[in-house]
Amino acid sequence: MMDQALDENISENDEEESFFQDVDILQKHGINVADIKKLKGAGICTIKGIQMSTKKKLSNIKGFSDTKVEKIKEACLKVVSLGFMTALEVSDRRKQVFKISTGSSDLDKLLAGGIESMAITEVFGEFRTGKTQLSHTLCVTTQIPNGSYCGGKVMFLDTEHTLNSRPDRLRPIADRFNLDQNGVLDNVLYARAYTSEHQAELLDFVAAKFHEEAGVFKLLIIDSIMALFRVDFSGRGELADRQQKLAQVLSRLQKISEEYNVAVFITNQMTSDPGATLSFQADPKKPIGGNILAHASTTRISLRKGRGENRIAKIYDSPDLPESEATFSITSGGVADAKD
Repeated sequence: MMDQALDENISENDEEESFFQDVDILQKHGINVADIKKLKGAGICTIKGIQMSTKKKLSNIKGFSDTKVEKIKEACLKVVSLGFMTALEVSDRRKQVFKISTGSSDLDKLLAGGIESMAITEVFGEFRTGKTQLSHTLCVTTQIPNGSYCGGKVMFLDTEHTLNSRPDRLRPIADRFNLDQNGVLDNVLYARAYTSEHQAELLDFVAAKFHEEAGVFKLLIIDSIMALFRVDFSGRGELADRQQKLAQVLSRLQKISEEYNVAVFITNQMTSDPGATLSFQADPKKPIGGNILAHASTTRISLRKGRGENRIAKIYDSPDLPESEATFSITSGGVADAKD
């Protein structure tokens, strides 16, 4: 029995190692240590990370000529093929996907088990609909092993001073799940972003940290994704530039989620839709970020207020979840099942 458990553990470690192929492997294929160090400095720490980077992006790294970039790309091809996979192989790869509980069984059911890894889950709603409360609850539930899911650490990027002003908000949530308060807080790595540029730069640090502690981090939270973009870019004249910068950030988030098999959870704000009255929409508000954000998010959830402390979550857009609703409650212990 012990031998079987040992074999399973070795098998899991092998899978983890194959998932995170370090760029150091390239030394065997003629890439020098200095160039590998530069790649890591740019937040590109795995072979998959190089595959996910354009030649243009690699050429922007200081000291990287077009010839050097070509050499690095060729070396990657020797390590792992860029060929096709069968649908069965893709299906087997999807078995590495895990789900993180939201703290509410009804909300978990709506999401077919919880927040999914290798995907971006976006929640949006008006003020006090539970976006940040859900973020805080996930900081704790991510650390709880659940079935085949082993639990892990959380990376929290704060753009609106939500966790920075209330880190102790996590303590009663930890108590609810019978977890050590200080241990829970110690497993949440926090960074405050002050500008949209700073927010993008922090993702290089995130990638490096996810690589440094491979398989340890399970969730990346950004609360909220659009706040700084709204401040830094104003008016229609800067809209195109804003959307281009936003697209680059979202593309990086998608790649990080796949490269390191983590769940990405982002909150978003709403704005009035001036064209809604013409189309007789019931709700004249919509999430900001336009089509760029709509296409980047795997699953989009709208939140609205219910009676008392109850909130209603609705699947707004998803590739595989039906359009349905669930009610949950906001308590001192975080997000929980709805109160009657």
